[in-house]
Amino acid sequence: MKIIVAIKQVPARDSQLRIASAGNWIEEADLSYEINEPDAYALEAGLQLKEKHGGEVVALCAGPAHAASTIKEALAKGADRAIHIEEEMAAFDPLSAAQLLAAAVKSESADLILTGLQSDDLGYGQTGVILAELLGVPHATIVMQVEKTDGGIRVKRELEDGWFQHVDMPLPALLTIQSGISKLRYATLMGIKKAKSKEVRRVTAESLGVAAAAASAVLERIYLPERTKHTQLFDGSPKEAAAKLVEKLKFEARVI
Repeated sequence: MKIIVAIKQVPARDSQLRIASAGNWIEEADLSYEINEPDAYALEAGLQLKEKHGGEVVALCAGPAHAASTIKEALAKGADRAIHIEEEMAAFDPLSAAQLLAAAVKSESADLILTGLQSDDLGYGQTGVILAELLGVPHATIVMQVEKTDGGIRVKRELEDGWFQHVDMPLPALLTIQSGISKLRYATLMGIKKAKSKEVRRVTAESLGVAAAAASAVLERIYLPERTKHTQLFDGSPKEAAAKLVEKLKFEARVI
């Protein structure tokens, strides 16, 4: 079974975030980076399937040069090889990002493509399902468990209010993996050493034949939530003031 896992490098959770001077993204100069958490669980799911059923796991990452550290982490954890699409991704919306990934995936003839449910930075939650559509393969989202069957795979999906859905799917297929489905492994010292000799194929949008296109969605402005204070005095008796306070808390603040 050939499994491709799409991973993304995102700012580390403990990073001190500052809005860039342009006002449409964060200042990246002083950031530290890590693998997107849902993608880490997708990688773990792929590695577990490989350990049970054989085959190979290919890590696929689109990002600038510093994304190489995230690719090395995936290789150290057990991915067999990697594809690095060397592109600055700031101008790519979910559709154009999926088109880029699809161009790299098509030549691989993968049995299963795994992505995280969404990214920790932008959180669109769309790239995986758009990628499935572009590849023309069935997909399932919010996947909690994956089992190989004689005819394909059986997945467990998380629904609302504690309900789950089990779906039998043919291969090839694409799954978006929910965070927390299993315990993440650490890269061993031996894995880190082996990662140095594993293949990393570097490509660009141009070499994949993907022409730059105007983004269908543009992030125009980001800003910190405004902090405001508002004081209101209630007239009347203590009983009347308490009733007015309860009404405000219930219907305006919505905290009770």
